[in-house]
Amino acid sequence: MTGEPARGGPTRRHVGRVGLALGGALALAAWPAGPAEAAPAATGHRPTLRHGSPARAGLLPSHLRQLVTDAEAFLGPSPKHPWYAGAVLLAGRGGTVALHRPLGMAVRYRAYDEKTDTGIEFPPGEQIPMAEDTVFDLASVSKLFTSILAVQQTERGALELEARVASYLPDFARAGKQDITIRQLLTHTSGFRAWIPLYSAPTHEEKLQLIWNEAPVSAPGTAYLYSDLNLISLQLVLERVTGRTLDVLLREEITAPLGLRRTRYNPPASWRPKIAATEDARPPWSGLDRGLVWGEVHDENAFGLGGVAGHAGVFSDAWDLAVLGRTLLNGGVYGKARILTPESVELMFTDFNTAFPGDEHGLGFELYQHWYMGAMATPRTAGHTGFTGTSLVLDPTTDSFLVVLGNSVHPVRGWRSGSAPRVAAANRLARAVPVRPVRGRRAWFSGMAVSATATLTLPALDTSSGRARLRCGLWWDTEPEADVLVLEATADGGRSWLPVPFTTSRRGEDPERHPTGSVTGWSGRVWHGLTADVPAGRELTLRWRYATNRLYVGRGAYVDGLRVDAADGVLFDEARPVDASRIESVGWTPSAD
Repeated sequence: MTGEPARGGPTRRHVGRVGLALGGALALAAWPAGPAEAAPAATGHRPTLRHGSPARAGLLPSHLRQLVTDAEAFLGPSPKHPWYAGAVLLAGRGGTVALHRPLGMAVRYRAYDEKTDTGIEFPPGEQIPMAEDTVFDLASVSKLFTSILAVQQTERGALELEARVASYLPDFARAGKQDITIRQLLTHTSGFRAWIPLYSAPTHEEKLQLIWNEAPVSAPGTAYLYSDLNLISLQLVLERVTGRTLDVLLREEITAPLGLRRTRYNPPASWRPKIAATEDARPPWSGLDRGLVWGEVHDENAFGLGGVAGHAGVFSDAWDLAVLGRTLLNGGVYGKARILTPESVELMFTDFNTAFPGDEHGLGFELYQHWYMGAMATPRTAGHTGFTGTSLVLDPTTDSFLVVLGNSVHPVRGWRSGSAPRVAAANRLARAVPVRPVRGRRAWFSGMAVSATATLTLPALDTSSGRARLRCGLWWDTEPEADVLVLEATADGGRSWLPVPFTTSRRGEDPERHPTGSVTGWSGRVWHGLTADVPAGRELTLRWRYATNRLYVGRGAYVDGLRVDAADGVLFDEARPVDASRIESVGWTPSAD
């Protein structure tokens, strides 16, 4: 089953320290929000995980507390029904897990009453609360394990990314699929439609025949279309080239080396009390009539394939997923175990879908997806979601990781929509990574509200002598195109505002001009020096305006060290208390982070 919509839905988403140089000019180094320069690939530091304080993780505790509060809200109407019956949250940075919190119930409902649209609960004594080690059906997060196994085989020379799938599986060439490559399976550019009901075929061989006879809906490499059939096909390739079944590969190549003791296909019956229940699966919302699914895979096709499938079927808990994430952030190693080379991890986190903006995708991993990564999203942020309410997000820029595991189809898939809990958690973790001011103790912060306009306005200045110039430090990370930061000026008391072009620079790079007076998207999460020629006027007012749309936001914007010089002297300097007191802010706040 695809990662987010109900069965039959075709898509997943579309909706060094810095100082002031002489004369007031900012000398800005490429100083990141987090220790990007301390990432494992750069220094060889490869941490293993342990629980610790937010301070040890380099995170702000207030935002982690709010992350939990936000998540608890989704145990209630969201907007009509709970988004999940319960969840396990895990967040950290570097080698420290700073948050590991269970919420709500792992098992609450024994059935769903479609006539009244209510859940029929187990008696209180039979309900099971969430625990830190509750095991979840990961649904499409399973695709990451299959992808890692495939990349391992490319390292060993048994698999080639640009090889045709049919060179490993001759029957796959039927119905116009002869040119589909392994890479296209991993990046969802094969042309397969989202899914087909393999479970309707009575035998395994007949299920395979459905795949062999399935025709692409677009020519390979010409479009992005998320499809379970890609990873199911990849499973068949892996089993052919290795002579081992996918569950054996998972155990021998990933879970055993990394010590993932609660990650596997087809968990034994003894695990059931520690597994979060999923759905009361019955037609018409489910393709199969199974009743309450609990301890068995929820996805119909994975169930039809015996619980072991390339697209779904892996069960795991939050800690094991965090270890997997830490392994990848470490460049493929955890402790003494290496499962991938750093070069392979780099490939998994590299966008192969540049021809399809908005559908950035590495090998198996999705990249830069605000719809569930929220403000953690960067061009390098990698992750995946699962239909049952699961997600993993890895941000190499700040070396942070987030696991949100919820049983959001319990008791029925129709009770939840969208990805609001994942976005809320990611926004809070992103905000918990501090952005240090350029100078002093505070910088102006735009906030991260959706559907908002925030303004930061300097007092009216007399720039009529000419050659006035604004200098400041600027930091921005916004949802590309949708959310924009603009520098603008008015000479008529605010009746009309015009954009002010500016130039940004960072050490070691050429200056970048912004002729529209605006920035949007990704800037590397580092401070930039900004200069702008200010228009001449006797009563000229400058302001920053940050505007967001109603869907998602990035990490926001920061401005610091505001100063305006003219030919006849300093007109404004935020370092002077009297000038700083004249700044007017709507939505912007002084932030010490």
